[in-house]
Amino acid sequence: MQVTATQAKNRFGAICAQAKTEPVFVEKDGRVDTVIVSAQQFFTMQALSQPETLAHRKAQFEQTHAAWLAEQNQRFEANGLWCDDMRIW
Repeated sequence: MQVTATQAKNRFGAICAQAKTEPVFVEKDGRVDTVIVSAQQFFTMQALSQPETLAHRKAQFEQTHAAWLAEQNQRFEANGLWCDDMRIW
């Protein structure tokens, strides 16, 4: 939905109700100046825009790939590193 700033001012309650279902674009001087969105949409956008910390990404990776990591650790314990006997000439 797109409204002028004057319409947004005069019908603020209705605009807020409409923003719960779709973003409302507010025009000022013939161009979009502001977007009104629901609180739920705002919090979702805010959460998506926050960069994840390295620790959080690491924990998520370890949780997602726990079985693969356990398999690799078991293979290492049984066989050691594949390049242990390599020599640099």
